[in-house]
Amino acid sequence: MSATSHQQHRRRRTYALVATAAGLATVGALAAALPATATPESSGKGGHGHHFTRYQDVQLLSFNDLHGNLEPPSGSSGRVTEVQPDGTTKTIDAGGVEYLATHLRQAREGNKYSITAAGGDMVGASPLISGLFHDEPTIEALNKLDLDVTSVGNHEFDEGARELARLQKGGCHPTAGCYVEGEKFQGADFPYLAANVLDEKSGKPILKPYWVWKKKDVKVGFIGVTLEDTPGVVSAEGVKGLKFKDEVETINKYAKVLQRQGVKSIVALIHEGGFPASGSYNYDCDSPGAGSGVSGPIVDIAKNITPSVDALVTGHTHNAYVCTIPDPAGKPRMVTSAASFGRLYTDTTLTYDRFTGDIARTAVKSANHVVTRDVPKAPDMTALIDKWNTLAAPIGNRAIGYISADISNAGTESPIGDLIADAQLAHGKELDPETDLALMNPGGIRAPLTYAAKGSEGDGVVTYAEGFTVQPFSNTVNLQDFTGAQLVQVLKEQVSGTNAASPKVLQISSGLTYTLDLTKSGADRVVTDSIKLNGAAIDPAATYRVATNSFLAGGGDGFPTLGQGTNDLVGSDDLTALEKYLTANSSAGSPITPPAANRITVVK
Repeated sequence: MSATSHQQHRRRRTYALVATAAGLATVGALAAALPATATPESSGKGGHGHHFTRYQDVQLLSFNDLHGNLEPPSGSSGRVTEVQPDGTTKTIDAGGVEYLATHLRQAREGNKYSITAAGGDMVGASPLISGLFHDEPTIEALNKLDLDVTSVGNHEFDEGARELARLQKGGCHPTAGCYVEGEKFQGADFPYLAANVLDEKSGKPILKPYWVWKKKDVKVGFIGVTLEDTPGVVSAEGVKGLKFKDEVETINKYAKVLQRQGVKSIVALIHEGGFPASGSYNYDCDSPGAGSGVSGPIVDIAKNITPSVDALVTGHTHNAYVCTIPDPAGKPRMVTSAASFGRLYTDTTLTYDRFTGDIARTAVKSANHVVTRDVPKAPDMTALIDKWNTLAAPIGNRAIGYISADISNAGTESPIGDLIADAQLAHGKELDPETDLALMNPGGIRAPLTYAAKGSEGDGVVTYAEGFTVQPFSNTVNLQDFTGAQLVQVLKEQVSGTNAASPKVLQISSGLTYTLDLTKSGADRVVTDSIKLNGAAIDPAATYRVATNSFLAGGGDGFPTLGQGTNDLVGSDDLTALEKYLTANSSAGSPITPPAANRITVVK
């Protein structure tokens, strides 16, 4: 089959129509003709002498939060933890689409009824190989992976709804144009589902709200939503003109729509997630004494979604879990998440009952599997990576600094967080020597800097591509004035308000110190009289010049007070600030050592 005809075949298969009323009548007639006492092994003869089996296993392969990680992610971003039978743990190198493709293709072997779905954030905050080209390489890779359907995530809105529509439909970038002469970007072969993302003017979803997979007489409906709080975690420009509705209400609404169309087997793709009790991907979430084994926003969502939805594929928190959470009728329902960056995939067996057209919930089985790097690389993915790397190389391979060891992105205060905050403070002082401090949101830091990263030959060279992977958002560094009282309020907002349940601890520049007491609750966790700048207590009435990125300066990530600064001054983008700092403060003979991450004293 030619590439063109293969693509056309994929599009026809992907956008299969819902079954006709005549087809539904056939299923109803079969249900009526067969005994109610039939067991999963029961079979008989359908019309025209065809062999009929009541139960059909449908394989659902799923993953989430790929974030354009086509190449194997480095450092801790490219590892998973596995609990061993004796209770010890080991780490395994994982991820990379060359390996993900091989694992998914092997998993599909022998499964005639197989669907591949994703839980959002396929793109956005991507490494240079994808981000430099507005994530067209990732969409091409997902097409080759035979992805059937995905929900949108918050990062699908990083460049706004118009750019998301282009990723779906195709066409060259409005300002960057086509990247390969004579090649027009084709767009996604799979539907992006955005049931709870409405156009403010029309009140209608900006993309398809649901989609139905169909093979022979088996139909499975998918509803896709992103977290309602997307405007709180995306720049205001990215969500302009959009409304984000409640996840539960939206899923329940479209579950009724699907049922009216005769689709009884329904899966929700939800870009919102939870926090498992263990960091090991294969932890038994439902083990006795573990409670639900998972906490966080997804628990309440799962408990309130209509029982007519049979399974939930989730994401956003970058955690791994396979849990059952009771539905409103009290029946267990599978809720899964496959970590992030293509390190895991989930293999779920949905047992479809031809009598009812529904999933036999008691027979649902699920497990997360590691995308190990000990399998053959998929040659088509290697070719795709080589193509885009060749285009990116002149920009990506440039050295911008030197490090003496890995600079980690782990912990309440991370060494890489300190480094970035110091870089933004230095950039702020270039713009205005009166700049006092810098604050950086942890969610804007996407990776560590690794000493032996790909292409650096273990010599501590930091390339532009590595810097881009750490800070891919192109936020500007903004200066604003705040009173001391406002500055204290900002620090309290890390652990109160919308951040009370899941704190977002800002990374801080050198000179700012304070104590975070996690034995307390809410805003009291920030010990006010411990907050000092260069050894002096913060004066509530004094004015402080603060550097943040443009996302925080707009009040993003649950920091409304940061949206109230005055005397704004906009500098260069954050990656330029990091590059300047690394270039000025490191050389091959005198590399930067990892910061000590000792500015915040954490009491547990």
